[in-house]
Amino acid sequence: MKILIINGPNINMIGVREPEIYGNKTYLELCGFLKDKAKDLELDVDIFQSNYEGDIIEKIQQAYNFYDGIIINAAAYTHTSIAILDALKAVNIDTVEVHLSDIAKREDFRKTSYISSYATKVFAGEGFDSYLRALEYFSNKLNSPEK
Repeated sequence: MKILIINGPNINMIGVREPEIYGNKTYLELCGFLKDKAKDLELDVDIFQSNYEGDIIEKIQQAYNFYDGIIINAAAYTHTSIAILDALKAVNIDTVEVHLSDIAKREDFRKTSYISSYATKVFAGEGFDSYLRALEYFSNKLNSPEK
């Protein structure tokens, strides 16, 4: 099963940016964690990060007929981008939304997620393990007798 992991703006700055919220581990460590866990779960993953909404939309569009699932942490675009939501709907690929922090317990403007209205699952507030839960979701789906 081929999974695309998309990270939005400022995720590349974790470990530096607000460590009291996002922790001390770096983006490079997150990528290594994701690759190791995906290998353990027998998933093939590609990881993409951009600070630009249009790049994220283009990557989602390129996923059409190529990936079996998308894991997305759209970061700040979670709360603002109908365009990213529309791109996800257009490609109609099973999508799991993830967040390092618990957006429901943060500022009011972070409590709205456009992506949640489309995502099959949402995992938030578990740091790197939010991504692990998403990988496990796809692994369980892969190994399910109902495929």
